[in-house]
Order: sequence, then structure tokens, then C-alpha cells
Amino acid sequence: MSYDLPSSEKAWNEAQPYAMWERARSECPVIQLDPMGPDSPPIHFVTRYDDAVHVLRDWETFSSSVNTDVMGAYMGELILGLNGEEHRQYRSLVAHTFRASVLERWDQELVRPLINSLLDQIVRIGRANLVADITAQYPVQVICGIVGVPLDDHMQFAAWADDINGGPMHHDRGVAASQAMRAYLEPLVAARRVEPTGDLLSELVLAEIDGERLSDERLYGFLRLLLPAGAETTFRVMGNTLFALLNDADALAAVTADRDLLPVAIEETLRWETSVTMVSRVATRDTEIAGCPIPSGSSVNVLTGSADRDASRFGDPNTWSIDRPQTPHLAFGTGPHQCLGMHLARLELRSGLDAILTRLPNLRLDPDAEVPIIEGFAFRGPNALPVLFDAS
Repeated sequence: MSYDLPSSEKAWNEAQPYAMWERARSECPVIQLDPMGPDSPPIHFVTRYDDAVHVLRDWETFSSSVNTDVMGAYMGELILGLNGEEHRQYRSLVAHTFRASVLERWDQELVRPLINSLLDQIVRIGRANLVADITAQYPVQVICGIVGVPLDDHMQFAAWADDINGGPMHHDRGVAASQAMRAYLEPLVAARRVEPTGDLLSELVLAEIDGERLSDERLYGFLRLLLPAGAETTFRVMGNTLFALLNDADALAAVTADRDLLPVAIEETLRWETSVTMVSRVATRDTEIAGCPIPSGSSVNVLTGSADRDASRFGDPNTWSIDRPQTPHLAFGTGPHQCLGMHLARLELRSGLDAILTRLPNLRLDPDAEVPIIEGFAFRGPNALPVLFDAS
């Protein structure tokens, strides 16, 4: 078995890396690859849970500045690329927009109406592709609505998000999408400065701590991160949760009968098939992980998707089980850069899945359609979920 990375974009999208990661955890917990070029640093992949936690919490040794190096050309000044006090101040300015009282308002005013509006379009049909019809649209509509972007433009934002995320592989498209998104947002930002409307964009424009406000570059950098991240990650996890339930009839019946089990199903899915499998760092000094020397300047990729299947922490880790004792996972990371939007993501997943189970009774996979699979190396999710249900 090789530890080589996928060799093409298609291979990245179709990869099934868990067997390779499992072997690495037992044989060589830090995968070392040759540099990509003569001026590139060595590349390391951290596969075990405890090592992953250590790297993510030690921001002084393992800096997140690499995120700016990789994505700065497409997203601008990134909160993900900052460390220490500079990061703390930036995070404090934006974190209040995700407080519990705001989430509750979004749930009632935006999240539930949006999922029900999408379900209205399929409930009378009796069949659907839940990815194309629901999960690919719902999170991007939610994040656009929260920011204050007109919902009619959500597909344009989804396209820009895809191109921004794919910037390292398609530079010109990524730059063009970044510029187009900023040009679209600039008049909205200017309007909120004159007349706030209570949406997230208004809060970001007005956010102030100790006399400091977000600079324009950091404001647009945060929006370029929020819109792709808020849409991409939640849509994949939602598809993964539906995939797990549709392939476990007992669990589906249990969750349908008792919605208090929904958070359990969501957390187990986040552990078992998170949407984003790795977090990037760069070593600021010579160090070591699990006895493996890490020279200063090395790329260190924390494989959270591997860490959350570490048998030393999770029993029978490759199996999705609604009966698993709840143990903290790394789907949202840990340490100073733990995902700001994790509570919003959980809210969207709970409300969305609750509505689907309520309004699509007798939900089941379509036996005449191609069997769906979850695939991908860095981003994982099903491309289709063909289902049948009792039409209303």
C-alpha cells in the first residue's frame, strides 16, 4: 500500500483514504512525503488522535500562517492565518455574531422556513435526489440569508465558493471568483454602514472592541471564508448523516420516532465522516511528533478524518453507530482555531434533518438507482442520494 497523495483532481475527489490512514496509525503515525518541488518544504500528515490534538493546540510551534500562504490569494486576509494576540482580537470581533441568542432567532426566522421551502418542492413527488434537491441548496441559502445576501443569488455564491475553494488547483478561476464576490458585496457593506438591518453583515460592519473595528480587508476576508465554509462543510455533513441513516434502518426508525436522538446521530456522523478531513499548519521550529523529526518550515497536515477513527480512542471506529458513547471528536478542530461556526452548523443540521424526517415519511433509498457512496480525500460526501418516500 502506498502513502502517495492522489495524482489528479479526479483522484482527490474519488479517493477512499481510510485504509491507508489506518495502516499509517499502526505503522508510521506521521506520514512523510517528499517535497512537491525543489523549493517546497517537506510534507507531513498526522494520523493519530493525541498527536492531532497536540499540534492543533500548540499554535506557537505549529502555525496556521500556512493558510494565508495557500488561500490568501483567493480569500484575502484570513482569520485562519493569524496567531496569538492578533488572532484573538480578530476572533473577538466576529465571534459575537454567532452567540446563542442570535442563533435562536436565525433558526425561527430563516433556517426552518428555508428547509421547508425546499421540501415544499418535492413532497408531492415521492422521489428525490436529496443532494441536488436539498443538501446542495439548503446550507448556502442559510448562510446567504444570515449574511444578508438576497436568496435569489445563492447559486451564484455557491459557484463563487466552489471556485474560491478550488483556487490552488485553478488559480485564475479562484482569483476571478474572489474579485467578483467582493465587487458584489461592496455595495451591501456600504449600505449597512449607513443603515444597519440586523443581519450578520450589519453586525460585522459595526463590531468594535476597545475602539478597534474590522478593516475592509479582514471584513471581506472573513466573508470569503464564511460563505464557502458555511455552505460546503454543512452540505456534505448533512449528506453524510442522511447516508448513514438510510443505510441503517433501525437507527433511522429510532431517530424518526425520537428526535432527541438527532444530535447523537449528527455527532457520530461528524466523527465517522466529517466533511473536511485535514487542517494545515507549518512548523515554526525544529520539533518532533510521535518520534518523527519535523524540520522548521515543514508542512504539517493534521488528518482529523484519520484521528477520529483512531481505535485507541474510539471502539470499532470504522462503524457508524447511534449507540456509541459520546466522546469529543475533532471534526471542528480544537485549540484557538476551533471552528467559529460549529454551533450554527449543528443548528442547521438538527433543523434540516428534523424537517426532512417529518415531511418525507417512509424515507428510503431508491432500489432502482445507483447505490450512493461517500468519497473524497480532503472533502468527503455523497454526490447523490436518490430516495423514495410517501408523497403527501
